Amino acid sequence: MGQAKMMKDGKVFRVIQENCWDPEVRIKEMDLSGVTVQVLSTVPVMFSYWAKPQDTLDLAQILNNDLAATVRKYPKRFIGLGMLPLQAPDLAVKEMHRCVNELGFPGVQIGSHVNEWDLNAPELYDIYAAAEQLNCCLFVHPWDMQIDGRMSKYWFPWLIGMPAETTIAICSMIMGGIFEKFPKLKVCFAHGGGAFPYTVGRISHGFNMRPDLCAVDNKVDPRKYLGSFYTDSLVHDRHALRLLTSVIGEDKVILGTDYPFPLGELEPGKLIDSMEDFDNKLKDKLKAGNALEFLGLSRKQFE
Repeated sequence: MGQAKMMKDGKVFRVIQENCWDPEVRIKEMDLSGVTVQVLSTVPVMFSYWAKPQDTLDLAQILNNDLAATVRKYPKRFIGLGMLPLQAPDLAVKEMHRCVNELGFPGVQIGSHVNEWDLNAPELYDIYAAAEQLNCCLFVHPWDMQIDGRMSKYWFPWLIGMPAETTIAICSMIMGGIFEKFPKLKVCFAHGGGAFPYTVGRISHGFNMRPDLCAVDNKVDPRKYLGSFYTDSLVHDRHALRLLTSVIGEDKVILGTDYPFPLGELEPGKLIDSMEDFDNKLKDKLKAGNALEFLGLSRKQFE
């Protein structure tokens, strides 16, 4: 089996297997686990928002072109989400147009923050406006977590840092008024929305108790946005999935796998299928219907 080393600052970041780059290997594994269609996006460490804008654009175009070639070769099995140089919004908007109009992607994947900008940053407004105009959905994935000091042990950046990043991303978009300014924006947050579904009561209560701190950019209670964005289903726990679908909405949770990495669901859809109190209609929504709705696609395209 082929493998490769991902290097970061001269050190091994991660050893990856050939299912990260070989679509034939991936399709074989999909067939074994009963996955008919998979949405592909790049590994978040590749976002490279820290780099020179032109360099990140070059990398994004290399990755996007390769992804588009894979989707073209296997149009019934794969869907692509592009990558953008978000640190340069003008370049990012142009690449988003190319992703949608030339490469045929229904959406793009973005990081939970862009260097010092959270997702409420005015610098990102043009990107959100373009996404609305193009009907380009946004999949938000945590990245660039703190990895030193107290977070350097026990795999904390991935176990705790990632959910915290996602929660910050959701709260930034809500409290920053992004969903008010861009009401047609379609956004999905990874890993079950991080800690947000469990802490929304605390967040809403704090918002109402300290509007001087929380309601400075948007006067609307965060709870009002439940049902206006999506999360994936990757929570690894039945109680958590039950809470997630209840809080975020049965129409707004999408099967997420994190394939092919260790924190992923090794048998995609197994948790959803194990839910005895979910009827077949709901299970189908979670495993396929909600994703198609988010992506703006129809089942017929893959039959």
